Amino acid sequence: MGRTQSNSKTKFLDAALHVIRAKGYEATTVDDICAEAGLTKGSFFHHFESKEELALAAAEHFATMAEGAFAAAPYRQAEDPLDRVLGYVDFRASLMKGELPDFTCLLGMMVQETYETHPEIRQACDRHISAHARTVASDIAEAKKRYAPHAPWEPDSLALHIQAVIHGAFILAKARNGPEVAVECLTHLRRYLETQFTPPQHKRRSAHG
Repeated sequence: MGRTQSNSKTKFLDAALHVIRAKGYEATTVDDICAEAGLTKGSFFHHFESKEELALAAAEHFATMAEGAFAAAPYRQAEDPLDRVLGYVDFRASLMKGELPDFTCLLGMMVQETYETHPEIRQACDRHISAHARTVASDIAEAKKRYAPHAPWEPDSLALHIQAVIHGAFILAKARNGPEVAVECLTHLRRYLETQFTPPQHKRRSAHG
């Protein structure tokens, strides 16, 4: 019984990731989530008191899944911290394919809609986005120490700039209805990051040209 309940809750969370990224938080209804999950409304309210409670759980679910995916990504094995920083951008670009709801960010989408009307959702999105940025900032800090110790910027600030470009790329992908412009934005981001460090010339090779 416990496993069945856990499986049905996960189905609702996975459904929320897809539907909210496709339709937006405000336009998404509980009926939409139930239809996507293939479960009943009674089952929904067994797990969640409201759509907002689902959104908070979905933000946590999305962040946990993303953390696992990035931790297992090949670039994490690079010995050089700069290779990890640039590899992170390459990895993000490699994910930008297929349907828009499959690769855009649930957190960024929800916070744009709810930052004023649903403070708990805004705070959850900020918490998860900031936590992810801190993992990137850790590699940036190592790369800065090795290759740009006197640079005037701080690793945390540069990590947030990277997130700003990525989330802006998602918006452009939606505007153009395809991932190509988003990948191009990350190619520019990679080139910019290379200018902030002074590694040996052989490390200045972009996987995206």
